[in-house]
Amino acid sequence: MYLVGETTHGHHQIEMACNTCHTSPFGGTEVLQDACVSCHGEELKAVSDSHPRSKFTDPRNADRVEILDARYCVTCHREHQEDITGAMGLTLPQDYCFNCHQDIAEERSTHVGLGFDTCASAGCHNYHDNLALYEDFLLKHAGEEDFLAINRRKALNSLQIYLDLNNPDMLEPSDVVVPDWIAVSTEISEWHSSSHQQAGVDCQSCHQPDEQSDGWVESPSMEVCASCHAPQMESFMLGKHGMRLKSGLPNMTPDMAKIAMKPDMSEALLHAELTCNSCHNPHDVNAMEAAVEACIGCHNSGHVNSYAASPHGQLYAQMHQGNLELKHAVTCATCHMPRVEVIEENHRVVRVNHNQNDNLRPNEKMIRSVCMDCHSLAFSIDSLADEALINNNFTGRPHHHIRSIDMAVERDSQIEVRDDSYQ
Repeated sequence: MYLVGETTHGHHQIEMACNTCHTSPFGGTEVLQDACVSCHGEELKAVSDSHPRSKFTDPRNADRVEILDARYCVTCHREHQEDITGAMGLTLPQDYCFNCHQDIAEERSTHVGLGFDTCASAGCHNYHDNLALYEDFLLKHAGEEDFLAINRRKALNSLQIYLDLNNPDMLEPSDVVVPDWIAVSTEISEWHSSSHQQAGVDCQSCHQPDEQSDGWVESPSMEVCASCHAPQMESFMLGKHGMRLKSGLPNMTPDMAKIAMKPDMSEALLHAELTCNSCHNPHDVNAMEAAVEACIGCHNSGHVNSYAASPHGQLYAQMHQGNLELKHAVTCATCHMPRVEVIEENHRVVRVNHNQNDNLRPNEKMIRSVCMDCHSLAFSIDSLADEALINNNFTGRPHHHIRSIDMAVERDSQIEVRDDSYQ
C-alpha cells in the first residue's frame, strides 16, 4: 500500500525490499546510483559499457550533461513510473539518442532518413552493450554462411578439473551409510550414475547430521548446495529465479511471476519456493532434464510451447534418440543459461551461468554468447529482430532484414574510396 507506483519487470520481485535500492531513507540520486551499480556494475564492465559514467563526467561533455544527465541511471530508468515505462525499464522517449547525435545523418550517409526512435532496433545500437554491433565486428563477420559448419560451443569441464585436482575415491553403493529407517533404493541407483558419485559426494555430504532432525537432514538447504557450487549460486541470485534471496526476501514462487505460467500447475507447485532442487534432482543430477523439462514444466509462452516442434527442439530429440552428439543438442539452457569461461587457479574453467536473465534483455546480448556458436552474425541479428520468429521458437527464416552489416560494408567502401583518392 505504500508503493508510489508499479515497479518494472526487472525489479517487481524485490519491490517489498525497499532498502535494496533506498539504502538511506534520506538519500537522493547518489544513493540510488550506488544501488544500481552494486547490482549491475560488474555486468556493465563485462560488456565494455558504450556510455560509461566517465564519458559524462568528462568536462568536454558538460554541455551534453546539461541536456541529458547520463551520469545517473535514474535519468533514464526511473522506478514506479508505470505510465511512461517502456522496454528495458526505460522512462525516456524512444528518440533519446537525438540529444547527442542529432548530426549523425550529416556525418554518415547511411543514416539519412532514419528516425531517432529506430536507433535501438535489434542489430543497430544498444546504449550499453555494443560488443556484437560495433562496425569492426560487423565487418569481420560479413558474408558468413547462415549455418556454420562447426559448433563453437564451449565444452563444460569444471567437473573434470575438480576430479583432476582432487582425485577423490570412487564410492560404491555399499560404502554409503544411510539410516535404516529411510528407503533409498531408487536414490542410491540414481546417485551411482551421477556426477556426485564421481566426485566422492555421498549421502552424508549433503544430509549431514543435524541436531534438529535426529542426525539426518531430510531436505538439505540451498546453503548445502552452495558449499560446493558457490559460483553457480552467485549467478543464480543475480537472475529472476534467485534475486529475492540476495535482497533478504523469501524464495520466489511461480505464482509471483508476471509472465505466463502453465495453467494446470497444482496449488502445491504454484506456491513452491524455487530452489536448486526445483530444476535439479540432487540424486541423479540430470543436467538435460534441468535444461528442458524443468523450464517447460512451468513456463507457458508461445516461444516455450513451440520448442518441441522447432529446429532446436528437433536437435534435442535427435540427441535423445542417439542420432546426434550431445554438443549439438539445443536446449532452453543452451540459450538462456550460456556457458561462461573463467580462470581459476590457473585453469580455464567452463561452467553454466545460472542467471537465466543475463542475456535476455536486450536480446542482442545473445548474439555473441549463444547465437554465433552455430549461426552467422547476420542471421542472428535478423532472427532476434523478428518477434514472430521468436514466438514460434525460430521455426523458419527471418521475415525482415536488418541492414546494420550492409551499412557497415557500405561505409567501409566509402572510406576506402576516399583513401584511394587521397593517395
